Amino acid sequence: MQDKLIIFDTTLRDGEQSPGASMTKDEKIRIAKALEKLRVDIIEAGFPIASQGDFEAVKAVAEIITESTVCGLARALDKDIDRAAEALKPAKSSRIHTFLATSPIHMREKLRMSPDQVVEHAVHAVKRAKTYTDNVEFSPEDAGRSDFDFLCRVIEATIDAGATTINIPDTVGYNLPQFFGELIKNLIENIPNSDKAIFSVHCHNDLGLSVGNSLAAVLNGARQVECTINGLGERAGNASLEEVVMSVRTRRDIFTCDTRIDTTQIMNCSRLVSTITGFPVQPNKAIVGANAFAHESGIHQDGVLKSRETYEIMRAEDVGWNANRMVLGKHSGRNAFRSRLEELGVTFEKEEDLNDAFSRFKDLADKKHEIFDDDLQALVSDALQDSANEKIKLVSIKASIETGETPKAEITLSIDGEEKQAKAEGGGPVDATFKAIESMVNSGCDLQLYSVNNITNGTDSQGEVTVRLDKGGRIVNGLGSDTDIVVASAKAYISALNKVLDPSQKAHPQL
Repeated sequence: MQDKLIIFDTTLRDGEQSPGASMTKDEKIRIAKALEKLRVDIIEAGFPIASQGDFEAVKAVAEIITESTVCGLARALDKDIDRAAEALKPAKSSRIHTFLATSPIHMREKLRMSPDQVVEHAVHAVKRAKTYTDNVEFSPEDAGRSDFDFLCRVIEATIDAGATTINIPDTVGYNLPQFFGELIKNLIENIPNSDKAIFSVHCHNDLGLSVGNSLAAVLNGARQVECTINGLGERAGNASLEEVVMSVRTRRDIFTCDTRIDTTQIMNCSRLVSTITGFPVQPNKAIVGANAFAHESGIHQDGVLKSRETYEIMRAEDVGWNANRMVLGKHSGRNAFRSRLEELGVTFEKEEDLNDAFSRFKDLADKKHEIFDDDLQALVSDALQDSANEKIKLVSIKASIETGETPKAEITLSIDGEEKQAKAEGGGPVDATFKAIESMVNSGCDLQLYSVNNITNGTDSQGEVTVRLDKGGRIVNGLGSDTDIVVASAKAYISALNKVLDPSQKAHPQL
């Protein structure tokens, strides 16, 4: 019988630290429900002390999730731990995850603490967390660059204090698989009470080795992996959940453990996270990329036609690729529409929100013949975004382009309930649209990214536009979708502006 490999998903916490990837409470709830359906063991819902919004989001996730453990992150400070415990009160199963840096450079330059002080604070933090829950995780931040003997000392002390999970973070993505695997093995072998805790890893992807390091750790005794959907996360991201899970599942000849993940839900989670954050998945991304199971080479095509196993080491259906079409059209009713959304993990608390989404579905069905699940995810995101109390809303847009003429755009916006109009010219219809919007808003933002991605195939596909704005070092993403790219662009720009004008500042930790 194989050991269980625990999957700890931190999309809602570390994934949200990607510049511009901040999520609202409702968006976190949608993703949490999808993760629960994916059968993730632990959902790290956020960093409750960071802001009131983050506290409310963690609390909301704790209230609705029943099949997964809900976790809150806390620095090794009493106020952080108390705040996390308060947010997690409604959870059926909860965990407090506390951390403190242990590498020489972090202790010297950031913490300004001696090694003895670090041990003392770490032990105190674990004991305080233990007063709220028996499920306590401790992470020695930047463990990958810490002194081995000191790392052993801290870990032994925190296990004695009551930590049931010890997480070893490769905080800056510095390690290599062979050496990281050996580190995990040596820690387990050299710490006297290592058998009293589960060893975990949290690897960053700065050198593109987060999954490799995570798998090397599993081969050497780690039984929890901290990861994110699509590898989302700080800087170059985290270990990708789908890659870790499918590597272990596919190579059962090597791994003596397995997860409880329902892999058929992987694609649904990937699309949902991509839609909500505005971070499109690259076509050649393993498992969830559009080309992951595509074959162009004649030799490959011939082999697959004769036997799929010649060039496919896993089935596309096993990760959810077979369930990407919704067989509904403009004649479909509300019940069928609601039922399909529920299968995708989308529910509406208010009947008027469902009615609004259904109306948008009907409008979309008039524009394109086939409706896909990706279309639905984008449609629901638009509906929920528009239902929020936003400062700026798009009322109407008129854009014109003609050979030999300067492109023009005429925009009507509702700003704080008051309609305003503006016209502008630009290098193209999108440029003119953005200039017209800016002439009314005067945000002072710098445009960092403008990206267009087709949601599905075909010339009638919806376009999904991502806009990234920078205002005084604060970076936000805006997302918009429509069958008209200019309209989608306007929606995305306005979405980003609304985030800029309603800042919820957060003090994100690095782990």
